[in-house]
Amino acid sequence: MKILLAAINAKYIHSNPAVYTLAAFAGMEPQAVEIREFTINQYKEEILESIYKARADVVMFSCYIWNIALVSSVSAMLKAAAPHVHIWLGGPEVSYDAPEFLKNHPHIEGIMYGEGEYSFKALAEYYVNSLGALENVPGIVYRSDGHIVKHAPAPPVPMDMLPFIYDDTALFEHKIIYYESSRGCPFSCSYCLSSIDRHVRFKSTALVQAELLKFLEAKVPQVKFVDRTFNCRHEHTMAVWQFIKDHDNGVTNFHFEITADLLSEDEIGLLASMRPGLVQLEIGVQSTCEKTLEEIRRVMDFGHLSRVVTKIAQAGNVHQHLDLIAGLPFETLERFKQSFNDVYLLKPQQLQLGFLKVLKGSWMYENRGAYGLVYDPEPVYEVIRTRWMSFDDILYLKGIESVLEIFYNSRQFEKSIAFLEHFFDTPFELYGALADFYEDRALNMCSHARMARYDHLLAFADVHGIDTALMKELLLSDLYGREHLKKRPSWAQVSKEAKAAAADFYNDSGQIERFLPEMAGESYRQLRFDTHLEFFDYDMEAAITKGEAVRRKHALLFNYRKRNPLTYEAEEIDVSR
Repeated sequence: MKILLAAINAKYIHSNPAVYTLAAFAGMEPQAVEIREFTINQYKEEILESIYKARADVVMFSCYIWNIALVSSVSAMLKAAAPHVHIWLGGPEVSYDAPEFLKNHPHIEGIMYGEGEYSFKALAEYYVNSLGALENVPGIVYRSDGHIVKHAPAPPVPMDMLPFIYDDTALFEHKIIYYESSRGCPFSCSYCLSSIDRHVRFKSTALVQAELLKFLEAKVPQVKFVDRTFNCRHEHTMAVWQFIKDHDNGVTNFHFEITADLLSEDEIGLLASMRPGLVQLEIGVQSTCEKTLEEIRRVMDFGHLSRVVTKIAQAGNVHQHLDLIAGLPFETLERFKQSFNDVYLLKPQQLQLGFLKVLKGSWMYENRGAYGLVYDPEPVYEVIRTRWMSFDDILYLKGIESVLEIFYNSRQFEKSIAFLEHFFDTPFELYGALADFYEDRALNMCSHARMARYDHLLAFADVHGIDTALMKELLLSDLYGREHLKKRPSWAQVSKEAKAAAADFYNDSGQIERFLPEMAGESYRQLRFDTHLEFFDYDMEAAITKGEAVRRKHALLFNYRKRNPLTYEAEEIDVSR
C-alpha cells in the first residue's frame, strides 16, 4: 500500500510544512508515503495526471480556503478515474464541519480534523501495515456502513516531538521556509480560527535554537515563523531573538507575526541592536476604532502600539508590515478612513489593506446575522457588505487596495509619493484620488508593465495641477534608485551635455576615489554597470519634506552595490557638494 500526500499551494514559492511533518511523524519507509506539491495556478488536469500516475492506494489532500475548490474538483475526478483509491482530506478548511462536508462530497472517504500528527500516524499504520482499525483512530470523521462517524479529537502533540523537516534544505530551494516554535494563540479575535485554541504550547528553547542553527548554517534566504503570536511569552521571544542575533550569518532573514503593544523595552532594545534586514515583523492592527476592537474581542492599545512601532522604526533596521481589515463590525467607510490614516502615518514598510473573511467556526461566522454580514458563500468567504458598509464602499476600498499595492507597498515610488502627499489633506484622500484616476481611465481593468506605472503617476500629477517638471525628476530618482535602466522613459531624454558630464565623471579617477573609494581602479565599463549618475534641476529634499519646488542643480550618484536592506534602494550620493 502506498499513501500520497498532496499539497496545492497558493504560489510556487510557498511550501506546505504540514504534509512534510505528517510524513516524518508517521515514520514510514519513504516508498510508503510520497509527497507531491502543486499550485493553484496549475491546470486541474495537470494535477490530476500527476496524482493518478503516482499509483497511490490512498491520496490525502491538505485543504485551505485558497485551494478547497480545486481540491474538491481534482479529488472527484481522481475518484472517477480510479474508483479503488481511498481519498482523505485534512486541514483547517474541512475541520470545522467535517460531517457536513462528507455528506456533500460522496467521493471523499474520510477527513482528519484538528492536529493531524497522531491521526495520520494511525491511518498510515492501518493502510500500509494493516495494523489497528479505523474505529481506534482519533481525530477523524469517516463513512462506515452508510453512516458518518466522528471520533474524539486527537490529543495535542508535545511540541518537542514534532520532527524537523528541513534536514535537506535543497528540497525547499527557491521557496519560503516555514517554521513553528509554538502552537495556539492567547487571544480570542472573533474573525480568526486561532482563537479556538487559546492554549499555547512551546518548543523547548534548546530545540528551537538547534533547529534555527541549521537554517543559519545553510544560509537559507528567509525563515518565516508561523507562530500566531510569536511574542506572547517574553522569555521565549528574548531567547530566540538573542540567538539569531548572536549567530547572524549576514544573509538569512527571519519573519515574525507579533502583537506590538506586548513588546517590552528589553525586546525593543534587542531588535534595535540587530543587523538591518535580519528581522521583519508583521503586526496586525486591523482597526483603530475602539468600539470595533471591543466587539471583535481584540485587545490593543493603539496609542501604545504607535509608540512601539515608531520606536522600532527610528532604529531603521527592522522591516515592519502592518495589517488592516475592512468590513469589521461598527466600522463605517468614514471610520475606516481614520483607521487607514492612523496606520499609514506610522510609515510601515508595508501596509496591507485586507478584507474580512467570514471563516466557518469563527465567532464572526456565528454572529454573521447580527452584523448583517453578506459574504461570498464560496472560498475565500470574503465580505460583500455589512450593516455598516455597502458594496459600493467595499468596491471603493478595493480600488484603494490596488493602488496602495502599486504605489506604496512596492516601495518603487518613495520620493514621488512623499511629494504627492503634500497636495492632499490625508493619505486616504491621496489613494482615493489615485483609485478614481485608475477607474476613470479604465487602468484598473488590466495589469500594466512596471514602467507604465511611472507614466500613470506622472499623468495623475498633471491632472491634479501638480508641477510635472519636478514630478518627472522625482520619478526618475525613484526609478534609478531601484535599478539601472538600459532605456530611459520617453519623458526623460538626456541631453548631450549631461552625457558628456557623466563620461567626464567616470573618467576622473580623483572623483571615483572620492565618492566610490571601494571601486577605485575598476574599469570604466564596470563603474557604469554598478552605478548611475543622474543630473537634476530641483532639490529633492525640499520636494519630499515640504512639497516645494526649489531649484538646485545637482548630480546624484546611485550605487547599486550598496542597497538599503529594507527598501532595496541603492545608496545615493550627492556628488555636487
